[in-house]
Amino acid sequence: MNSFLLLPNLKTFALWGRQSCLRAGFQPAHPPKADRLRPSRLLLFCLLAATPLMASITGRVENQTTGKPQASATVTFYKFGQGGMEPVTSVKTDPQGHFAFDQDPASQGPSMLRVEIDGVTYNKIMPPGSRAQDLVLDVYNASKQPGRAKVSKHMILFQPSGGQMTVNETFLMENPGKTTWADPTNGTLHFYLPAAAGGQIDINGTAPDGMPVPVPTDKTSKPDVYTAKFEIKPGETRFDLNYTVPYTEGAEYAGKVASKDDNTYLIAPQGVTMGGANLEDLGEEPRTHAHIFGLTGDSYAVKLTGAVAAAPPPADPSAADSGPQVEVVMPRLYSQGTVIVLLALGVLAVGFALLYRASVPREGNERSRG
Repeated sequence: MNSFLLLPNLKTFALWGRQSCLRAGFQPAHPPKADRLRPSRLLLFCLLAATPLMASITGRVENQTTGKPQASATVTFYKFGQGGMEPVTSVKTDPQGHFAFDQDPASQGPSMLRVEIDGVTYNKIMPPGSRAQDLVLDVYNASKQPGRAKVSKHMILFQPSGGQMTVNETFLMENPGKTTWADPTNGTLHFYLPAAAGGQIDINGTAPDGMPVPVPTDKTSKPDVYTAKFEIKPGETRFDLNYTVPYTEGAEYAGKVASKDDNTYLIAPQGVTMGGANLEDLGEEPRTHAHIFGLTGDSYAVKLTGAVAAAPPPADPSAADSGPQVEVVMPRLYSQGTVIVLLALGVLAVGFALLYRASVPREGNERSRG
């Protein structure tokens, strides 16, 4: 049995085992001595009876928009295989939002639960050894209106090198409400893409507690303004996009902000200087030595000089071929797995032994009365 699954449920397991044994007919004093199961057999019976409980996945789906359980929602259990996420089975939630899978997550490796509401999917990743009982999946109703969702921070990093410049932009969007903003037709985040980029852009979106995934984009009716078709769930959503444009040192480079940002920052990496109007010098970032400027308007025209410094070559040429050396250090619990299991079984054995011995005084009293 996986010790990671055993320990968090030890108290519940012991109480459930005792109650199950009592319900199964193992009363403390009344059965004759010849009919009473030995403690070792009793322990084995309770361990076997508890196995299905430990190997199941249970939980409930709660709608945070309505504040009520989400009934009749489809919950799908996924496992991660060689081809990526593979659906295993699906169930419907009951009127109280509960669901259960007869699956052993420990034998599946990394796994995931997914539920879809109003066309928006919500995921819960389950790493190996994590708890699989009494899980809570939060979902939200969706709306085409942004509500209070907004761009809290927008950072633009310019990286000139040679005759080209890579522009990296990061948007942090906050949604403090209880509704997901999802507009499949018009999208959510609007951003500027200069014509010099030729419409070529890479963009990833990261939902709250999610993983980066590619985001589809489309043109809007405004020149050089595109939209990202990605839902904005309550919490913080991150967009990372990058594109490449021609670069001439000292030439003016202009752009604009298509989103309504609370804060917009222009960043010049170490080795690059930047100047222009509507820029507030915020100083140097101490770790990377990048220079940060706050933008006071919704457009910019800057002049850049210099280039990003090339990364130094590795000291050992063979190190470049072999890749970084990674030392795998297993958690301390892995080295103590046997001790943990034996300790847990010992605790259970003591509990059942006490239950067995509790019947002996009562039997002796009954014999003395006879």
